[in-house]
Amino acid sequence: MAHIDDLIAEDINLYLKKHEEKEILRFITCGSVDDGKSTLIGRMLYESHMLFDDHLAALEQDSRNIGTQEKGIDFALLVDGLSAEREQGITIDVAYRFFSTDRRKYIVADTPGHEEYTRNMATGSSTADVAIILVDARNGIMTQTRRHSFIVSMLGVKKIILAINKLDLVNYSKEIYDKIVQDYTIFAENALEIEEITSIPISALLGDNIISKSDNTKWYNGPTIMDYLETVEIIGDNNSNPFRMPVQWVNRPNLDFRGYCGMIASGKIKPGDEIRVLPGGQQSTIKSIFFNNNELKIATSGKSVTITLSDEIDVSRGNVIVSAKDPGGEANQFQAHILWLSDDAMIPGRQYIFKSNTQTSLLNLGRLKYQINVNTLNQTPAKELGLNQIAVCNISLDKRIAFDPYKENKTTGGFIIIDKITNHTVGMGLIDFALRRSDNIHWQSMDITKEQRAIQKSQSPKIIWFTGLSGSGKSSIANILEKKLHSMGHHTIILDGDNIRHGLNKDLGFTEADRVENIRRVGEVAKLMVESGLICITAFISPFESERRMIRSLVSEEEFIEIYVDTPLEICEKRDVKGLYAKARSGQLPNFTGISSPFEAPQNPEIRIDTTKVSTESAADTVIDFLTKNQLT
Repeated sequence: MAHIDDLIAEDINLYLKKHEEKEILRFITCGSVDDGKSTLIGRMLYESHMLFDDHLAALEQDSRNIGTQEKGIDFALLVDGLSAEREQGITIDVAYRFFSTDRRKYIVADTPGHEEYTRNMATGSSTADVAIILVDARNGIMTQTRRHSFIVSMLGVKKIILAINKLDLVNYSKEIYDKIVQDYTIFAENALEIEEITSIPISALLGDNIISKSDNTKWYNGPTIMDYLETVEIIGDNNSNPFRMPVQWVNRPNLDFRGYCGMIASGKIKPGDEIRVLPGGQQSTIKSIFFNNNELKIATSGKSVTITLSDEIDVSRGNVIVSAKDPGGEANQFQAHILWLSDDAMIPGRQYIFKSNTQTSLLNLGRLKYQINVNTLNQTPAKELGLNQIAVCNISLDKRIAFDPYKENKTTGGFIIIDKITNHTVGMGLIDFALRRSDNIHWQSMDITKEQRAIQKSQSPKIIWFTGLSGSGKSSIANILEKKLHSMGHHTIILDGDNIRHGLNKDLGFTEADRVENIRRVGEVAKLMVESGLICITAFISPFESERRMIRSLVSEEEFIEIYVDTPLEICEKRDVKGLYAKARSGQLPNFTGISSPFEAPQNPEIRIDTTKVSTESAADTVIDFLTKNQLT
């Protein structure tokens, strides 16, 4: 008996080994709420589990010549378990399910259908080979059907199963099925870049056309869900694409060894191959490749390796090692598709953090070229982008990065957008192409430097940034401060909010997007004033913390002084010589800071001034005392 048990164990190990060596198909289930995603996944897990147990039972019967024992799991309990996860909020993240058949291993991204979880669905789509778009036969094509289809297409999924579910609830009507297929086909032809759409009538609950053909749909001659998944061609493993490896870290245990570590995103590499390091373009050849301390003759995509080079060149985290024969590009300005993932609107001109694999940069979003309406497919103008909305816009970075268009390489063409203040991911983007001006416009070096201009003026140039509510006293203090600095022999200039809107920014209104752009322009002008050696004094409400941080980042730390004129709202209203607060209270002046638009007070300004306790003259003296004590003049 022990000998027979050993034979059974050996057969099982061989079976498990066979599973390890199978190719992997990744797919995602998408659709509106209650279209049947959990039920479909439950059915697949249940059926695949039974297939696995049947195989083991057959092994036992062959070895022991005994009858099989009923194993398996209850399908209804499995589906209830998946549904319970949703009720517990587990669907905030993508849930990945795993199962296997004789031919393949499967990884399915189980994402919720609720609109607020579109980010999860997009995450799951980014690595999928196939998308199963479920449609409730009773409801037909819904908004989420279109949105999810558009996103999976945008993210590079080329094969779709249109699973028309719950046919049992419409008496397996061929007419209803045909109408949904027709509607979806028209939508897909106009909206999607899909190579293959396979429509399948199913009942996930009852198992119709999931594993085996259903007698209830004798009018259907196509494959079942599993027939399709078992036979569909997997596009590939990226080995045929040009070599790309983002450098994650540099391993230098001693002076004799310098290795560059990372996961190969695409292509393959071997010793002797010529490479280039981007950005920058330094060239060398591969000297050796290591994986788990073993030297390799060749390494392919998906493998994490350490490579050494024949030359001592400067390579660090954030660089990308690429094929010298097909290096891709480097640039700092792009057109991109953006999917916004935050409740707080995306506002052009606001500064965010750009992250693509190991490359990070500061990102400025340009004006939106157009927003894409996933229902009508129209390209509509927009000034900002809301949750789950998609747009095409230009972006600019503060440094050049290595890239490929997303359609050519998902790793080097995709990126996420991170809020600088909260550190939350607020968007994801796909690079379409580099803008030509990225290569045609170069920074022109000047012989006279900022330092030389400052020495000529015998002062330290800086931005003195007054912020506070309308009527707080910013402009009055700034005006007195400039007179005092001027009398001390300093070279100054004032940029005032009202004055700037008469010229440079007269095309801007007072929406949140326009206010962000107003401050962005002022910041760039203030930076030029610092470059010229001047002390630039500004007086702007500048209500948003993110924009004030952005201005601070334009110059060195000691060159930016934030002064918060902290005057209570009720005092500002009493000083309202322009009558602005009264108009705002009556609704005649929308988006007015402090009334119908927020003011984000500075948390750690260099100077805080309470004008209810000090005069404007004393406030100006406070600023001068600060500059003198800190040797900033």
